[in-house]
Amino acid sequence: MKWRTKTATNKRLAAIFTRHTMTNNFPEILTKEKINERHIDFRNALFGLDKNSISIENLEYLTNIYNSTKQLDIRNKILNLLYDLDFVTLKEFFSNAYKKERYLDMKVYALRGLSYFVGEKDIENLLEKFNQTLAKRQETTPYNYQEYELLRGKNALPYLVKKFGYKCFKETLEQVNKQYNAMPEAFKGHFTTDENGEIVSLRKPEEVKNMMDKFWEDDRKKYQ
Repeated sequence: MKWRTKTATNKRLAAIFTRHTMTNNFPEILTKEKINERHIDFRNALFGLDKNSISIENLEYLTNIYNSTKQLDIRNKILNLLYDLDFVTLKEFFSNAYKKERYLDMKVYALRGLSYFVGEKDIENLLEKFNQTLAKRQETTPYNYQEYELLRGKNALPYLVKKFGYKCFKETLEQVNKQYNAMPEAFKGHFTTDENGEIVSLRKPEEVKNMMDKFWEDDRKKYQ
């Protein structure tokens, strides 16, 4: 028993040491207040950042970048880096991010983070208005395939359904799929996202272009 206890302790210390080492590897360039967000070194540091290097001590650097930037891809990356962390200060961050974002997929990423801090009823209340906005998308943007694919991605609504099992998540995903399926085939199945939120192309660019060109050509013929 003593041997087992000692072994378990050593493993735990090794894990703590590894975590400490990773957090010490947090890129210095991300800690600077005045930095050009388009600078290649900044972008390489952010988009190559390992989640294990994020700690309660350096978390604020990322939230500050998120709150100050107008670059959509940077905000998207930071949401993806943070949405599985449970630092208590992130509750307010994700709540504000959900209100801030206009694209529905970005709202879902903020909601993924917020779901670790609030209950099903709170999520249900947020999704009530979300679903209304989603329904309007079908009217204002009938070929909204990019947003639909992101919402259907493995790191978005399907993840939330599997992780939390809330009825409201299931209903929202069903609505997304219904609106997605209502689109012409020319706008379906071009890409998806994996578990890490990375874009996965399912067709070659020229194939996508040909499918859409044919759709628009056939559509124009209807009115000639």
